Amino acid sequence: MANDKVSAELATALAQMARDLLAQDSLQQTLDRIVRHAVDLVPGCEMAGIMVLQNLRVHTLAATDDLVRTSDRIQGEVRQGPCFDATRIGTESYRVEDMDGEADRWPRYAPRARELGIGSMIGFKLFTEEQNLGALDLYSFRPRALTEYSEQIGWLLASHAAVAFASARADADLHVAISSRQDIGMAVGILMERHKLSTDHAFAVLSRASQRRNVKLREIARRVVETGEAPESV
Repeated sequence: MANDKVSAELATALAQMARDLLAQDSLQQTLDRIVRHAVDLVPGCEMAGIMVLQNLRVHTLAATDDLVRTSDRIQGEVRQGPCFDATRIGTESYRVEDMDGEADRWPRYAPRARELGIGSMIGFKLFTEEQNLGALDLYSFRPRALTEYSEQIGWLLASHAAVAFASARADADLHVAISSRQDIGMAVGILMERHKLSTDHAFAVLSRASQRRNVKLREIARRVVETGEAPESV
């Protein structure tokens, strides 16, 4: 009966977390809530973060502590570590019970992690069927604080988090696309009105300026909207 109660409480907590994540207003708020829920829900977890690799460079998208950012930076520098590998390799999770015993697996990362005070750690790959989103990393100052049970709970949380992350990112991309179209349309209208250009000619002016300056079209359009000035002689 006790186990049934724990399972029911966990299911309720994960359901509440899922609703909370989907209710956030921005991608960053969603990421910040994911790492906060990890600390609250995973036994033994004292700090958490989300790491991504972009062009083989490590970026910390969210973190509950500066130590997490430092750990991510080190993993990026030495090109190894639980979260770095979870992001880069197909393995879905890496659990480190005692960082003192990981010098053979991550010889360049483990000693520096111990210097930071990291005792145990888990890295989860965040992914959906369509995309690799990065890694959720969980930390404890204490060796053996993150157990097999912690990994099981963390994996459930990471699965929910990946869906919310992907949804929030798609929504953010949509808002950017809509905003870009609006800026481009307004810029075209300004050029048509002030320089008596056709729609095609006005758009061509923006496109040429984008290519010549190696600046995204939406940025050129935004400048035209803000200044009312054409990006080049028309």
